[in-house]
Amino acid sequence: MKVRDIMTRDVEACAGTTDLATAAMIMWRNDCGVVPVVIEPHRKVIGLLTDRDICIACATRNRRPEEITAEEVMTGQVHACTEPEDVKSALRTMADKKVRRLPVVTNHGTLVGMLSLNDIVRHTQLGRGRSTDAITPADVLKAYVSICEHLQPA
Repeated sequence: MKVRDIMTRDVEACAGTTDLATAAMIMWRNDCGVVPVVIEPHRKVIGLLTDRDICIACATRNRRPEEITAEEVMTGQVHACTEPEDVKSALRTMADKKVRRLPVVTNHGTLVGMLSLNDIVRHTQLGRGRSTDAITPADVLKAYVSICEHLQPA
């Protein structure tokens, strides 16, 4: 199974200068917990902004959400996958990097979609007669356990 088969397309993104209130509204409209931060006009992904990023920023910065920009609090280290990539490979990336979502990008970094753990779970094969490339519940559970492990302090 390929990422293109199960990814979410038509993902709404924001710019680094977008304020957190606007980014939260993007999440509300799209029923999601992450917004890719891109540079227009080519939608090159430069970061990810999560609902948790917004919550922590608003609670700790003593500023209104309209006064804080996405680039101030986004995660700048982006782990991504591509449309032709095998879903098992993307799931390994999620497990290794401890992330629940990956932007789907072209070879030039242009955003074309998102792949979430939810997308993968919804396409997990249950029962008999599955193909050899099918994602099993055990594959998902193994990745989820890895994602949820707490980092050890240095």
